[in-house]
Amino acid sequence: MTIPEIFLWCKIKNKQLGYKFRRQHGIGPYIVDFYCPQLRLAIELDGSQHLESKHQIYDKKRTRYLSSLNIKVIRFLNNEILNNLDGVWMAIENEIDKIKKPLE
Repeated sequence: MTIPEIFLWCKIKNKQLGYKFRRQHGIGPYIVDFYCPQLRLAIELDGSQHLESKHQIYDKKRTRYLSSLNIKVIRFLNNEILNNLDGVWMAIENEIDKIKKPLE
């Protein structure tokens, strides 16, 4: 795991968000960084290489595939994790709230 992945994992493991997340979870031909099966939520952390067009095309293809399985994908740059972990935490909580509304 990368340093940003370790930082985020320490914040979301052990149901700290109220839900169990798995790390490095395989879905079809892809592996997502973190996945919550109950919410059908994937969290991806991207390094600077993901700003290159070839990586953006690949990421869009992955996201389309996961979306076709009704899995919501949210992405954060590694820099966001390193410089604003609290903001990332709040963004994940907001996404969970959006997903939970239809489930209630």
